[in-house]
Amino acid sequence: MTSIRHFPATQPLPDWRNFGVMLRVLLGVNGLAALAALIQTATLTDWSERFLDLASFVEPWLLIWLSLLALLRNLLWRLRLRAGQACVMALAAACAGLLHSYAASFNLIDAALARSILLAVAASGLLLIYFELRSRALSPAQAEARLAALNARIRPHFLFNSLNAVLSLIRARPQEAEAALESLSDLFRAAMRDPAELVSLADEIALGRQYLALEQLRLGERLVCDWQLEAVTLSLPIPPLMLQPLLENAVYHGIEPAPAGGTITVSMRQRGDELHVRIANPIPGGEQHAAGNNMALANIRERLALYYDLEARVETVITDTRYEIRIVLPCQRYAH
Repeated sequence: MTSIRHFPATQPLPDWRNFGVMLRVLLGVNGLAALAALIQTATLTDWSERFLDLASFVEPWLLIWLSLLALLRNLLWRLRLRAGQACVMALAAACAGLLHSYAASFNLIDAALARSILLAVAASGLLLIYFELRSRALSPAQAEARLAALNARIRPHFLFNSLNAVLSLIRARPQEAEAALESLSDLFRAAMRDPAELVSLADEIALGRQYLALEQLRLGERLVCDWQLEAVTLSLPIPPLMLQPLLENAVYHGIEPAPAGGTITVSMRQRGDELHVRIANPIPGGEQHAAGNNMALANIRERLALYYDLEARVETVITDTRYEIRIVLPCQRYAH
């Protein structure tokens, strides 16, 4: 079973294909270039010109280096930590040396070759120290503890509302209540899973269907759910309890307040290496719905950040009649 323990955010040697890692490297190296330009100049005008000069040399080296690291990511992960870090710095030195030689052949640079290589090694070393310290701050134990705390916020609402749906049937429809209790036991088991373990997309969809089936027993024809599942990989691992809190909010804020009820639309499709999930429901109470969703959205955003860093996105789209949540998850499987 895939777990957050195996995710790159908790590893000392970073995932060079991750957008968050790339962004931090770009910002870090350009920040070092800006600092170097500030030390070498006396005025703001001179600083900006010097920074542009440094950036014109740094950016090509940086993009080539990141591209090579992305290609060699899996190979670097198989090495011991210090050996992998040494390879990263050696690659930085080689890229800087080759780029310096190329620029010198056209008389575009007058700095010494050793200086360029030393600066590249120093910059890559500082970045590796940063990522190692960051991995300690995001250690698997701490990430699991944070996930457990976030899941604990979801469970009481989830289980309380499901139990209420069953209790409403006991006297009037005892046979349906018995079947609903069986579904509720499945929901309890799903809610008690280890929050650090990923579940398959098929399991998460099944959990969402079971929850909506319980709510449908309570709300009857007022609740309609339109599942639009295009060609998606049902075995794709995703964080647990991702759909259910959003479906619960859609029912509570979008269907219950409306006397005539409404339709909840759940759409899923894959685009390249991304899974796109869309959950939409009517807005009978205006801004009240948006405010009610804030806690669930913040919870899911934080959990997705623990798993995927900046690779996952959560967006909301609000119109006069519909409230829509869009989630984008990476589909790639990480190899070690």
